[in-house]
Amino acid sequence: MHRKSAADLNSAAAPPQGGTGMTEAIETSHQRSLAYGLRPGAEPDFGPIGNNELSLLIEQNRMLHTHGVPAMETLYQQIVNTHNMVILTDANGVIVHSLGDDDFLEKANRVALKPGVAWSERSKGTNAIGTAIAEKVPTLVHADQHYLSANHFLTCSAAPISDHRGNVIGVLDVSGDQRSFHKHTMALVRMSALMIENQLFAAAFEEAITLHFHVRPEFIGTLMEGIASFSPGGRFLAANKNGLFQLGLAFSALQSHTFSSLFGLPVSALFDHYRTSAPGLLNLCMHNGVRVYGKAQLRLGSSAFQHGFAGRAEAGADPHAANHDPHAAAPSCHAASAARRLSGLRYLNTGDPQLELVIDKVTKVLGRDIPILIMGETGTGKELLAQAIHNDSPRAMGPFIAVNCASIPETLIESELFGYEDGAFTGARKKGAVGKILQANGGTLFLDEIGDMPFGLQARLLRVLQERMVTPLGSSKSITVNVELICATNHNLRERMARGLFREDLYYRLNGLVVKLPPLRDRSDLEIVVKKILASESNGGRYTVSTEIFQLFRQHKWPGNFRQLTNLLRTAIVMAGDEHEISLRHMPDDFLDDIELSQARDSGASTDQMVASGANLEAMEQSVIMKSLDAHGGNVSATARALGVSRNTIYRKVPHLK
Repeated sequence: MHRKSAADLNSAAAPPQGGTGMTEAIETSHQRSLAYGLRPGAEPDFGPIGNNELSLLIEQNRMLHTHGVPAMETLYQQIVNTHNMVILTDANGVIVHSLGDDDFLEKANRVALKPGVAWSERSKGTNAIGTAIAEKVPTLVHADQHYLSANHFLTCSAAPISDHRGNVIGVLDVSGDQRSFHKHTMALVRMSALMIENQLFAAAFEEAITLHFHVRPEFIGTLMEGIASFSPGGRFLAANKNGLFQLGLAFSALQSHTFSSLFGLPVSALFDHYRTSAPGLLNLCMHNGVRVYGKAQLRLGSSAFQHGFAGRAEAGADPHAANHDPHAAAPSCHAASAARRLSGLRYLNTGDPQLELVIDKVTKVLGRDIPILIMGETGTGKELLAQAIHNDSPRAMGPFIAVNCASIPETLIESELFGYEDGAFTGARKKGAVGKILQANGGTLFLDEIGDMPFGLQARLLRVLQERMVTPLGSSKSITVNVELICATNHNLRERMARGLFREDLYYRLNGLVVKLPPLRDRSDLEIVVKKILASESNGGRYTVSTEIFQLFRQHKWPGNFRQLTNLLRTAIVMAGDEHEISLRHMPDDFLDDIELSQARDSGASTDQMVASGANLEAMEQSVIMKSLDAHGGNVSATARALGVSRNTIYRKVPHLK
């Protein structure tokens, strides 16, 4: 029920003074700056490296750049128009990417906050980027805390980015005019840096068992979760910062552990859990006796992992089968296939006639080498359908490789898709890299957001699809590839063709079968869908939705479709706690606001009427609070706990209580 006003979100704290808690670190950094031979009043060197060197630098930090830029864009949207810019550097403090407000860029250019410029302490003295690298901790440097006088107009908040071994590989920084200092900036930077670290962690272990865990189930899927990866056989590989903290062991000590020794569950039992039709959260007991909830990802990218999974499938088959059939593997494979199908197309069929028609169409082309193009709005479940098609196809034991064509920078997507040879370009990894298309060999390649693929790359993709051959960058040798192709888009590809953004010949190569997923607002199976989501998100608890809420659900337009509904129900489950029936007071405020505004618009209400609608919502909230206060004998603290809000929120919503 708590709604922060714009003033709450944008209020600036007073600029930090001497007692910030950073004094000792700043003084130590100033001493280092002096030892480097820098003079505070000197004119610093703001010259960037050359374009060729910058291109090499970006390629050398390809993974950092790939996963850092989307997080930067999200962070920038949170601070836009605040006279700030977002900066990403390598491990040496050299800027590889930056985003900034136009009104601040002119000032920023004076001190060269742009790609190619070094901001190490050795180069610029005490500054947030260089000092964060030196100290290996998040660092705030404000105004005259900068060693060089030329940088005194800045306020900078920086957080180091570490790889899964704990090595600093870059820095995320927000720099701006020192008069625009905001107390929440450092928190945003630290959260964004942690987001990048988690994404880099996931990318480092693409063929592994990856467990997401926390003592509180609602924190799984958030930045607070622990993440640990294991080999297909269960050997410990690595853990993120939160994972190491929860496990309570040093990285070196964890090297001798396995999934079973850390979480008390054999790998075979883990595989069995995920063969069920709707596996809920795992309930695990760690080596130290602490109970945690977990959700695992079983990536079957490598042949070794596939064989390991197949072996576990046989181990979990009917123990009597071998006594009656000398070819015991046959029933085991059949059992594994049947289990996979429970998570396939039949599981998705929840009674909506439109979806049933889609499933019927794709079922008829399974294994026929006909490309499938899935269309639909964001959040309608395009990747879920693609995965179900793969699970039901003859290629189910092969890899399922998903590529989001919109999330990979244009400069990197070619090497991501096609791979490259050793020495293909300066800075390329030794032994090269296998591209996503070859990774999908023998299985399914899912190209999500295909409408956003760079135009120049479309011709090369078309050639691969026609010739079924891939030539990695820097290689003269073509490799035969055999993949089932599924693509998805939320664009109208015919419109993009008319605008010259999508090749006509590629479009007709992709659209063997075109299906369109209906948006949630047009589906007739909402009640069944809600029940399935509640069952999968409640960790074994039994939750229902009140009649009043179902009426609101049926009225809502659901612009975010299933992604929005799932997040809404996940939050409502946490708010409901032990009550088990989700009612109006468990709904987030923004959802209730959307309902009110939508009803006002549908009725042709004027602006004044919409304002009045908001007032009605406030009255409704006050009514819920007053009823809860009555139930708790006027105890504000107990009421706040019951409603899941702060005491200040209660006083703000019901002012006369003060």
